[in-house]
Amino acid sequence: MEIREYFEINPHVAIAFSGGVDSAYLLYTASRFAKSLRAYYVKSAFQPQSELEDAKRLSDQLGSELTILPLNLLDDPEITANSSNRCYLCKRIIFSTIIETAQKDGFTIVIDGTNATDETEDRPGMKALQELSIASPLRLCGLGKDEIRRRSKEAGLFTWDKPAYSCLATRIPQGEVITKEKLEKTERAEACLTTLGFSDFRLRLLGTNAKLQLPASQLELALQKRNTILKELKNDYSAVLLDLEARDE
Repeated sequence: MEIREYFEINPHVAIAFSGGVDSAYLLYTASRFAKSLRAYYVKSAFQPQSELEDAKRLSDQLGSELTILPLNLLDDPEITANSSNRCYLCKRIIFSTIIETAQKDGFTIVIDGTNATDETEDRPGMKALQELSIASPLRLCGLGKDEIRRRSKEAGLFTWDKPAYSCLATRIPQGEVITKEKLEKTERAEACLTTLGFSDFRLRLLGTNAKLQLPASQLELALQKRNTILKELKNDYSAVLLDLEARDE
C-alpha cells in the first residue's frame, strides 16, 4: 500500500507527534493526503525542550495544528520506580492521554510514526500501542528508516538527518529511581554537548558520574573539547567518563 492510499482509506487522523524523523514524515504525508488531521505532542519531564521546539517548528512549516498536552509522569510511582516495564507504562499513559483528547476533538483514529524497520519484539512500548489500537501507517506501507530519511530530504524537511532519540529516562539505569533533578541535569549536559558539536550520542548516569557514549568518529572531538566538557559537566557530576565502546554509526 502506498502512503497516499492509507489516507484515502483513513482521511481523518490524529497524530502522536514527537518531532522526530518518522513522525515528522508522517505529519508531512498526512498534511498532503488526509482530509483533516491534528498533531498531539505530549510534554513531560522525560522530553527535553529542544524536542518540543522541533515539533513546533515542523508543524509551523507544514501549517498543521499542534496540540501540546502537559503530562506529569513523575507523579506516578510505578513509572519513577524505573522497573523493566517502565517504557510500557509510559506509553500506555501517553497514548491514552492522546486518545482521550483526540476523541474529544472528533478523531477516532490515532496514528504514530513506527516504521517498517523498527524492532518490535524487544520494545515493551510496542505492546502498549497494540493494546490501544494505535495504527502505524509507515510500517503498514513498508517504509523503513532509510527510505523515510530519503523522502524527508526530498520534501525539504529539516528533520531528515535528525539523529534517533530516546527519552531522558533511558539515561538512568533500570531500577534506579527517576527524579526531576536527574532528568534536568541530563538535559543540561546533553544540550551542552550538542552546542560543542556532538550528535547522536548518549549521556548515561552512573552513580554520581556521567558516562559519555559517542560515535567513534567523535571520540577525537571529545579529547579536543576535554577541558570544556569537564568545566561544564562537573557542575552536576562528580566525574565525566568516556565509554570507549563507541555507539554504532
